[in-house]
Amino acid sequence: MTFEIKLPLFEGPFDLLLFFIERDELDIHDIPISKITDDFLAYVKQLEAINIDLASEFILVAATLMRIKAKMLLPRHEVDAQGNEIDPRAELVRHLLEYKKYKSVIGELATLEETRASKEARGNVVREFQAIADKSNVDIELQDLSLYKLLKVYQRVINRYEHAKNRPVHTVVQYPYTITQQKEYILTKLQEHKRVSFEEVILIDPLKIAVIYNFLAILELAQSGAVSIHIDHGFNNFWISTFEEEPIKKDQLPQ
Repeated sequence: MTFEIKLPLFEGPFDLLLFFIERDELDIHDIPISKITDDFLAYVKQLEAINIDLASEFILVAATLMRIKAKMLLPRHEVDAQGNEIDPRAELVRHLLEYKKYKSVIGELATLEETRASKEARGNVVREFQAIADKSNVDIELQDLSLYKLLKVYQRVINRYEHAKNRPVHTVVQYPYTITQQKEYILTKLQEHKRVSFEEVILIDPLKIAVIYNFLAILELAQSGAVSIHIDHGFNNFWISTFEEEPIKKDQLPQ
């Protein structure tokens, strides 16, 4: 028995984002970034599950969505020169509106292209056939051939070969972490010890990407009200605890 899996195909990552926005009737100027990020990553994981090579632009947009989500979780937001708060979603919204504008005219352009392709240009057919025959005449081409032209062609071919050989290769590594898994890991540690310092979490898995995932997981837990954060006076460390735990006294904070 064979099983066939069919996924909806999209022309690009912005096409996929617009599909989610229209499907859920979302306001494009006020995108719920957490939900749309989860939907986007779920689609990308489905592609990975059936061994489809992901386009680099899908991976780039997925990373951009996660970056915007992390910025929105931070308690301090960026401000412009006038002191107004900068929305991390502003640039994404601008690109989506531009893509939507261009996509709206693709149908008209396709119709114009089809109409133009069905028409035949006016002209002297005999003269055009003669011009094609002259260009296809090998003897005429050989008459204009010289060693200098051959060397120029050879040089261009070598340059293209060197450029292709030295082209950088980008390798995408999938890390064995997810925000959901790290949130469960933090909550499990809190059930065992009631409160844990961020330094202890880092020492358990000191990889840079693990530290980032754990930090984002803590921010999401704090935003949802699942945990509370207590910062040390020197800003060198902080404690994570559940709300059921009694507040930490200042002399109990890590130094």
